[in-house]
Amino acid sequence: MSSFMNMTCPNVTCLHPEQNQIFVGVYSVVFIFGLTLNLTALVVFFRNSKSSSHTTVYMIHLAFADILLVCTLPVRIYFHSVLGGLHLTVCKLSGLVMLSNMYSSIFLLTCISFDRCIAVCFPLSSLVREGRKKAWCVCLGIWILTIATSLPIYFTKKTKPGEHNMACFGGFPHYATEKAPLVSTLIMGFGIPLFIMILSSWGLIQAISKSTAVQTSDLIDSARIKRMIITNLTIFLFCFLPYHIMLLILHFKKCTCTLLTAYRYSLMVACLNAMLDPVVYYFTTETFRKKMDVESVRKIWPMNSHSSDGNARSRAPFTT
Repeated sequence: MSSFMNMTCPNVTCLHPEQNQIFVGVYSVVFIFGLTLNLTALVVFFRNSKSSSHTTVYMIHLAFADILLVCTLPVRIYFHSVLGGLHLTVCKLSGLVMLSNMYSSIFLLTCISFDRCIAVCFPLSSLVREGRKKAWCVCLGIWILTIATSLPIYFTKKTKPGEHNMACFGGFPHYATEKAPLVSTLIMGFGIPLFIMILSSWGLIQAISKSTAVQTSDLIDSARIKRMIITNLTIFLFCFLPYHIMLLILHFKKCTCTLLTAYRYSLMVACLNAMLDPVVYYFTTETFRKKMDVESVRKIWPMNSHSSDGNARSRAPFTT
């Protein structure tokens, strides 16, 4: 019944000029800052490749995923600026890249959280050390999984008459709200990653709270580490929870302009993750944090540009 009702969902009348201005503005900000910050992150990571950890491997792939995602945003900016004018094939390819990289980001963020947790909780385990060395293999598996599972959404459904223009980014997400894809998305694409992130975050906080070395050392800021963990989990929930809730609501409720608008806003919020992920890099990687701090100081006080941060590195806090 829900699928039948969704087929009558209005498209054209749900796109209002003032809402399109919001989409154009937000997508433009995410594109500019997301591209700049993630490119900066990659430069920092590759320049410090000799001192990079296994967690950094996941963050490099996460930065690539975010860059690919933000590179699809100009298509959406153009669509919301002129209300159409795009070939449906362009929309499908753009949507495919966005969707696959959104879930790549979810899985990579989960891997970062899990990798950090086992590194701290089981520092002496040879099995954990060997497993962490497989980071590149895990990343390759994530890329294959997300691309393979995203393809059916855009290439199994036939285009209906009249969908060439407004259905580009204004139509109802028919395939994503069907029962089988929806259950798979909610469980495999979001539910399990969220559970792992919560469990990993709890494990990290417990390990830090019970560690005598952490509590007594002046070199380890346990409060900052806990803020990092909470910040990462908050960003994850803020960006991805609304989108998946809207998919569930659209499956059960009759399609209306209000629901369609809420769905589009939830997708826009999900895209904010590409701009917020550098916060994860900043808090997770001490090298990245110090590099950014030094570069900022050099821009403000050019006379100190020859100073070294070597002494600061010797005081590196509790990181993985």
